Amino acid sequence: MFFTSFWQMRVLILLFAKLCVPLYIFFMLDMIRHSILYICMLLSAATSLAQDFTTSADTLVADTTYTLPWPQSMQARLDSIIGEAKMLETSQMGFLVYDLDDDSVLYARDQRQVIRPASTMKLITAITALDQLGTDYEYSTRVCYTGKVMPSATFEQDSTQLLMGDIYIIGGMDPKISEEDISTFAKSIRSLGVDTICGNIYADRSMKDSDQYGEGWCWDDDNAILSPLVYKRKDNMIDVLLTALSKEKVFLDGNKGEKKCPQGAKVAYELRRPLEDVLQPMMKLSNNLYAESMYYQIGLTQGRPATAKKAQTVEEAIMKKAGAGDAIHRFADGSGLSLYNYLSAEIEVAFLRYAFKREAVFDALYRSLPIAAVDGTIKDRMAGTPAAGNVHAKTGTLSGVSSLAGYLTAPNGHRLAFSIMNQGVMRGIYAKNLQDKLCAAMCR
Repeated sequence: MFFTSFWQMRVLILLFAKLCVPLYIFFMLDMIRHSILYICMLLSAATSLAQDFTTSADTLVADTTYTLPWPQSMQARLDSIIGEAKMLETSQMGFLVYDLDDDSVLYARDQRQVIRPASTMKLITAITALDQLGTDYEYSTRVCYTGKVMPSATFEQDSTQLLMGDIYIIGGMDPKISEEDISTFAKSIRSLGVDTICGNIYADRSMKDSDQYGEGWCWDDDNAILSPLVYKRKDNMIDVLLTALSKEKVFLDGNKGEKKCPQGAKVAYELRRPLEDVLQPMMKLSNNLYAESMYYQIGLTQGRPATAKKAQTVEEAIMKKAGAGDAIHRFADGSGLSLYNYLSAEIEVAFLRYAFKREAVFDALYRSLPIAAVDGTIKDRMAGTPAAGNVHAKTGTLSGVSSLAGYLTAPNGHRLAFSIMNQGVMRGIYAKNLQDKLCAAMCR
């Protein structure tokens, strides 16, 4: 027998137990450690797989945007841009895109939302003027006189020629009259052989009403005077003419005043200026005075004196012909300065569509619009994007308001009309950046 006694066997068993228990604990701990490592590896692999799946999904969505057929790809891009625009959480936007070649709406978001248009109001004025006045319309300012030119009877040898009558400057609200033009007025009087006016010089402002400012204009803005005889934004043409006459050695033996020119007065000179000469800076540079002068030319078609109300009557008629007669709106002035103007993207696009269907109107309008990254008020916008050189659009800016409306050509060659109107924007740059992104998305 191996164990000589019971006690020896008991000692051996105790020794064996003392050796095995630590070994058992060691093996158990090692198994637990490996299990934890294995679980961590599984979790890491699962996380990596989830990330790969998410990345793949995101990539799939992005790729889908570009692989979708047109116009769905464009619509998806517009949705994405608008969805990421945090400024829209606290402001309004009206947006409409219209395919002029397919005659269909491509994209619409709150297109009937009534918003202040700011200077995109000039689109309405320009389209109405081109349609109603015609592209060959001309502004007119006339120098007229009454009475006769006769020699002085003071001395037999005196060569002085007297105008025994009055001079009338009939204003046509030409906003581009220059110092050189007024000098020409003075020369035309001198060319009659006159060196003394035995009468008065009158300003004839009967072309329009006596309102010097537009309805709803801010009192603290530095606005031009709305006078038929406006010169450098002020109603001071007669004073400038008197200075020009003195340079021509023409003496006024009378006074200056205001009076309507009588029928039968003779015309000494007439300055005519093409409508497009006013239209170009009005649209490219967003000149407010030029827009108001054009507005009163429109009103003049309804009879003298021209008024803003008469101009609005003409605009209302165009709006009905454009198919937007029932849209909620308010017209107040021609430039967009008024806080009483209210339009929608739907109305602006309706006017753009109306112009597009009339070749002469569209050609003149299109030439006058600022071009992205090229000229005008969007010269410094959209550079380096597909919109550069493509977007032809009018801007609009007032405190809290930013708008952009016009035309562009899509990648498939279709011509689009669009209007983007933002209101309640505390920082205009945010709205402009959003508009630029939307335009770039429409161009690719």
